Amino acid sequence: MTTETEHVDVIVVGAGLSGIGAAYHLRQAFPGRSFAVLESRAALGGTWDLFRYPGIRSDSDMYTLGYRFRPWLGEKAIADGHTILDYLRDTARENGIDERIRYNHRVVRAEWSSSDNRWTVRAERTDTGEVVTLTTDFLWCCSGYYRYDEGYTPDFAGTERFAGPIIHPQHWPDELDVAGKHVVIVGSGATAVTLGPALTAQGAHVTMLQRSPSYIISAPERDDLAHRARKWLPAKAAYAVARAKNVAIATAVYQLSQRYPERMRARIRGWQQRWLPPGYDIDTHFTPKYNPWDQRLCLAPNGDFFRAIRKGELDIVTDRIETFTERGLALASGGRLDADIIITATGLNLLAFGGMELVVDGKPVDMADHLAYKAMMLSGVPNFAFVIGYTNASWTLKADLVSEYVVRLLRHMDAHGYTRCMPVRDPSVGKAPLFTNFMPGYVLRAASMFPMQGDRAPWALHMNYVRDLITLRHGTITGAMRFERAVRREPVAAGARRA
Repeated sequence: MTTETEHVDVIVVGAGLSGIGAAYHLRQAFPGRSFAVLESRAALGGTWDLFRYPGIRSDSDMYTLGYRFRPWLGEKAIADGHTILDYLRDTARENGIDERIRYNHRVVRAEWSSSDNRWTVRAERTDTGEVVTLTTDFLWCCSGYYRYDEGYTPDFAGTERFAGPIIHPQHWPDELDVAGKHVVIVGSGATAVTLGPALTAQGAHVTMLQRSPSYIISAPERDDLAHRARKWLPAKAAYAVARAKNVAIATAVYQLSQRYPERMRARIRGWQQRWLPPGYDIDTHFTPKYNPWDQRLCLAPNGDFFRAIRKGELDIVTDRIETFTERGLALASGGRLDADIIITATGLNLLAFGGMELVVDGKPVDMADHLAYKAMMLSGVPNFAFVIGYTNASWTLKADLVSEYVVRLLRHMDAHGYTRCMPVRDPSVGKAPLFTNFMPGYVLRAASMFPMQGDRAPWALHMNYVRDLITLRHGTITGAMRFERAVRREPVAAGARRA
């Protein structure tokens, strides 16, 4: 069943961190412009509403994961998931954004017509099965980059034999009792590092089984500078100080890791030696084969992960799974791990643009043929922007900058009477996969889903907030962008309505 077509000036896809931020900027900059936020789920918050596993928290500080326009006033810098969700709900409610969100609208197709200078967007109602069609002048995808309905689990042998529950953290069951249970967590990324100490606090004995180690470092849960600044400065000024300090530290750590990887390896090892019991086998369990920041560093707030090891509540085993058994896991080394519960913290399935099909003038958009312009638009695709956050810093740092750039872009179009903008690639620009300097398994599995990057600005991807701050907030709007005025505009079809 379909409904009549409705027109809005801007459609934002997704009501998570990026979508709420985008809606805020639109509402502030263009109070007379109509927009709608289409959210596939029944609630806002994205990641922070979806994940419900114990200990869920930010993996970066809230002074950079929070919005630039709304100070984070929470007690913790590394914040619990429910407080982040409250922050997002409050932001949406206080700014009237919640009134613009249309829940249970999963966008499945968006088709651009150059003759009409607009997108036709088709969404399926996940609650009723109804098909909703809207048109819009500008399409802004803020849907993140992973599948919400399905986490990644390798094809392990013998899973049907295991007598206990096998749980992926993306689908955590309500009221799971782990007290007194032996829990094996398969994986070594941020989710496993979060779950381990959280489950020991609930009375479980935890074994983290990893195929290969990750870099894990301790970080203060509370930002003392931010709290001191609040005593002397207005909230926004204190927030800006903490944000600038944390950006500087994160940038410095990343750059040092890229330029002097061996020194950073040694520095991280020294930090770990201070946290771990004397004689602990750091080489086996905490020393990856890759360099620091080739994948994200895992944070342990106040060293909780290391504390659980010191207390004897959490063990690490570095080995491979041969097969699941009735009582647990048989390992490639010949060892066995008994378990009451097995948690597969084995990663995400990536999904570009929420899985929507993009079509331009009747031709499907093949990502291999398109370059990412400033890592936020697509070559040859008009009036379209997207948000993919940093892999080496907080997601929201990039989302905020993209929002500011889109506002500048729309203002430029308004001032000059343009109806269409489109990045145009110079044929001499070479291309490469989008995430060439960040290659964990979940990225490698899905690289073909995402656009390519170029070998020079503005097509090359630089995971550098300071550089992007200059180019997106203050750089030219023109450059490789082509602008056009409408030659003709078809009237809205009979029976259609405008928001």
